[in-house]
Amino acid sequence: MQLIFIAMGLAHRYKHKYNYMKSPLFLLFFLLPFSVFAQKQTALTDYVNPLMGTQSRYDLSNGNTYPAIALPWGMNFWTPETGKMGDGWQYTYDSYKINGFKQTHQPSPWMGDYGQFAIMPETGHLKVTQNDRQSWFSHKTEIVKPYYYSVYLADHDVTTEIAPTERSAQFRFTFPKSDSSFIVIDAFDKGSYVKVIPGEKKIIGYSTRHSWGPLKNFKNYFVIYVDKPITLARLFSDSTLVDSSEVHSKHASAVIGFRTAKGEKVHLQVASSFISIEQAELSLKRELGNDSFEVTMQKGKEVWNKTLGRLQVEGGTLDQQRTFYSCLYRMLFFPNKLYEINAKNEVVHWSPYNGEVLPGRMFAGTGFWDTFRALYPFLNLVYPSINKEMQEGLVNDYKEGGWLPEWSSPGYADVMVGNNSASIVSEAYLKGLRGYDIETLYKALIHDANNTGPRAAGRRGVEYYNQLGYVPYDVKINENAARTLEYAYDDFAIYKLGKALNKPESEIAIYKKRSMNYKNLFDPSTGLMRGKNKDGSWETPFNPFKWGDAFTEGNSWHYSWGVFHDIQGLVNLMGGKKRFVSKLDSVFTLPPIFDDSYYGEVIHEIREMQIAGMGQYAHGNQPIQHMIYLYNYAGEPWKTQYWARETMNKMYKATPDGYCGDEDNGQTSAWYVFSALGFYPVCPAAGQYVLGAPLFTKITVNLENGKKVIINAPGNSAANKYVSTLTYNGKPYDLNYFDHKTLLQGAVLNYNMSATPNKQRGVKDSDFPYSLSNEK
Repeated sequence: MQLIFIAMGLAHRYKHKYNYMKSPLFLLFFLLPFSVFAQKQTALTDYVNPLMGTQSRYDLSNGNTYPAIALPWGMNFWTPETGKMGDGWQYTYDSYKINGFKQTHQPSPWMGDYGQFAIMPETGHLKVTQNDRQSWFSHKTEIVKPYYYSVYLADHDVTTEIAPTERSAQFRFTFPKSDSSFIVIDAFDKGSYVKVIPGEKKIIGYSTRHSWGPLKNFKNYFVIYVDKPITLARLFSDSTLVDSSEVHSKHASAVIGFRTAKGEKVHLQVASSFISIEQAELSLKRELGNDSFEVTMQKGKEVWNKTLGRLQVEGGTLDQQRTFYSCLYRMLFFPNKLYEINAKNEVVHWSPYNGEVLPGRMFAGTGFWDTFRALYPFLNLVYPSINKEMQEGLVNDYKEGGWLPEWSSPGYADVMVGNNSASIVSEAYLKGLRGYDIETLYKALIHDANNTGPRAAGRRGVEYYNQLGYVPYDVKINENAARTLEYAYDDFAIYKLGKALNKPESEIAIYKKRSMNYKNLFDPSTGLMRGKNKDGSWETPFNPFKWGDAFTEGNSWHYSWGVFHDIQGLVNLMGGKKRFVSKLDSVFTLPPIFDDSYYGEVIHEIREMQIAGMGQYAHGNQPIQHMIYLYNYAGEPWKTQYWARETMNKMYKATPDGYCGDEDNGQTSAWYVFSALGFYPVCPAAGQYVLGAPLFTKITVNLENGKKVIINAPGNSAANKYVSTLTYNGKPYDLNYFDHKTLLQGAVLNYNMSATPNKQRGVKDSDFPYSLSNEK
């Protein structure tokens, strides 16, 4: 509308020269383009490329993602399958054949899948195995949206379309003229069941395949309805035909068949449940009802645009906008809902801990080692209500399993290090989330911090850590220095939560004290963190470029910065601000050399650092991702601004090779989205965001409480990457951080950007972000 008034103003301004502009006909033709332009807006989903990161493989990750066709945090995802059954690389961009369309809950190829089955249309000779039924396809015929997928299967002359809901989906197959059109339902191996009920045009079954366990009473039940009479039904055990209408076997599959006319569309409605077939039916009726395929697709589109619309960016390049929203899309899946809604409209879940169906929420599919750093802080800022649900789920994790999960897939998985559930729980409460059982969660933190749990739960080496102040290098506990550093931050998080809950000082002081345990591994002779033996001697020989061993998927140059809660203490250990900055600079100037002897091969994380062209900076993995923001703690914030922009430009793009390592359930994407906003949560439990510089000319963050954070940087450009001045709600602002609680009140941030750094801004000690050493 504003453009229309501008157009009318232009016409008025020049009417003395051109009298024919008074003509109503002229005004109609003059205003029409403006009004059409004003009404046309690009849907945010059109910026998303779900194929970002899919051009990956075992030895080189460009994301290790798959196109997740789903709703935000939905229970079920769908993906085209190019890999073999059980292959974590279930869809890879370089593949050229599809063998099925798979329901998946897979958080990472390294974790594998659970709750999975596949559907595949075909024509001609009936073919049931993955190798036999697979078809050539081309990315030229793929349409991939968060809420919709379509592809042409050339060998079968069939187009497949999918539109999902949270626990259900609609399929639409466009068949050719054929006397032999089929749909394969593959319940996969490891124990499965399928039954065809032609009179009801219905298929039911379950799959038990899962990668991590044990899981008691685990079944992924499914129900499928087809809108065309079933004229042929065949059941298979492995690839052997079974003369029955149902089959229980190690690997059960079914094939239904019928004649089709050219262009005939056959629809499926599909739903699943971890509780029962009856529960799957309930979800199907509740979520799909009588909706057409187009209605389901449109509803999904609306959900996605509303969810993505919490962040609105203006300016920048089209590629930057695509990268931003493609990253945001990746942040809105995990952990995903494991709970369902029963016939009484009650929230219930199957428990991966005891196999029972119990009341309340449950989530699964995330590793806190990755996601405590930026993904959960982002949820607390922009989507706090879903994290409140996740906190409710953590209460049930502890009540049913006795421990908080450090990696859930869907139960306890034995992978990665740390006790970072402490950060997840503490940060949420400290940032204002309420309305759930925080006392039980606090009890869980104290319990897990002082015990070694099943698989990765609790703290491995805790008896050494509590007694010596570190996990020793020589007691056969792997990645011991990494554990020590992460436990120290986790203790800080527990201390802060205990303080907020008014717990007695006699109870929480020990966690404050233990949070300083990082100092026990600092080696003054190298200025780096180093493994230490039980007797207090250093790990010898010591190679700071050695990956693994004392550290986790990184080396000493990566982990030495892992003192999130007390950077000032680290600055002091390294000899002051100048030496600290020099050490930070060295990360980028050192050659990308490495020692891979601990692994016996060049793991993909090493290769990704080596080829990135940023020295020892290994952005493709989590331990060092916050390091760029540490210049703010030593009075040189312009270096953060430089390196954050460099990393955004070099390491991210909305293309199949668009990440620089594993995306990891939203964490690597969250780094980009936070950095594009111009700040990053170095220490999640401290309640601050450390400043960088915004990427776009304007960003609006629509907070859940109705307030807005408006970030204006009109002079922003590829050259103007530095912050010259900043005002916060109209007042000059020279601090190197924002406070979370203050941002929640709404803010207008006006940046004056420049091609040269302002080396007088953010240089005073009083400008620096929080460090525990400075706490009075």
